[in-house]
Amino acid sequence: MTTKLYDQDSHCRTFSAQVLSCTPVQGGQWHIVLDQTAFFPEGGGQPGDQGTLDTVRVLDTRERGDAIVHITDGPLTPGTSVTGELDWALRFARMQCHSGEHVLSGLAHSLYGCTNVGFHMGEDQVILDFDKELTPQQLTVLEDRANQLITENRPVTARYPTPEELAALDYRSKLDLTEQVRIVTIAGCDVCACCAPHVTCTGEIGLVKLVDAMRHRGGIRLWMVAGRLALADYQRKQTNIAAISAALSVQQPQAAQGVERLKQELQTLKETLKQTRQALLAEKAKALPQTPGNLCLFEDGLDGTGLRVLANAGMERCGGICAVFAGTDQAGYRYAMGSQTVDLRAKAKALHQALGGKGGGQPTLIQGAVTASRQEILAYFR
Repeated sequence: MTTKLYDQDSHCRTFSAQVLSCTPVQGGQWHIVLDQTAFFPEGGGQPGDQGTLDTVRVLDTRERGDAIVHITDGPLTPGTSVTGELDWALRFARMQCHSGEHVLSGLAHSLYGCTNVGFHMGEDQVILDFDKELTPQQLTVLEDRANQLITENRPVTARYPTPEELAALDYRSKLDLTEQVRIVTIAGCDVCACCAPHVTCTGEIGLVKLVDAMRHRGGIRLWMVAGRLALADYQRKQTNIAAISAALSVQQPQAAQGVERLKQELQTLKETLKQTRQALLAEKAKALPQTPGNLCLFEDGLDGTGLRVLANAGMERCGGICAVFAGTDQAGYRYAMGSQTVDLRAKAKALHQALGGKGGGQPTLIQGAVTASRQEILAYFR
């Protein structure tokens, strides 16, 4: 059995221990078991700790029965004494996020009757699921109350109550637990069954920030950051907003208005471009020659609508098929074909076999794409 030093002191960063076993596994890794450890194994939605044991790196930590397995990139000799050192920046950031989640979940429960039904800690944010929907206004209140509580620096404690104490305790838990239940309490905020290490007072969390929300299975899914991850999130967004505001020549608080103005200008330009293209197509249609045979046209930059417009205009000026193509030999060609004298739907199969294409439509108009070259297309319609 491995003694769990993190249960006794969540801020234990270095420790000494005896190597009980060292087993090689696939991938050039080893599973090392110690008599005691400050490395927290994956559990409760929180990933396993990383760090070092003497000169070998601990890549992950897992629990196997009553033993804690350190997954390392090198071996250690059983029976020897080693010094373990956590990647403290990583562990503390995870404690900030996990304790921040407890604050939010406890307040969501007391304020709105929500039950936390899901929790996952990622590398740069935390996901939590509640069984009830919350409005944007309620989320703002929840976030404000959480950060107010954090500034009050309330104590955070963990203990194993007796079965009798546990039976009388009102606490949050996703499972029906009865033995060796570890209870984490945030004074006046939350009482929850949890196996993970936490901060010792809420002030250590720093702050919590809700960064996104969506409806999820009849409730709500939230994305949050806390502490160091919240600062990193703010720094990334600050860099982005500074670049956006500089590009738009506006002050940072007016970046959203600047983007909206740019969207409106872009929409105006799109409408102008659309009208210009329509006018150009009309002029091109007027300039099409009269011919008793086929009419084959290549027009760069036309979309599906433009191809149809020109094909419809062209079939009134030819006695065969008006075929309009847009594209390149390398990328292939999109087309629209119209005819008043040829059943194009019936002809489509032979046309596609000859030009390596696919498509369909009505007897008077078909659309699709071909892989044939420009020369091959011109030769087909001569």
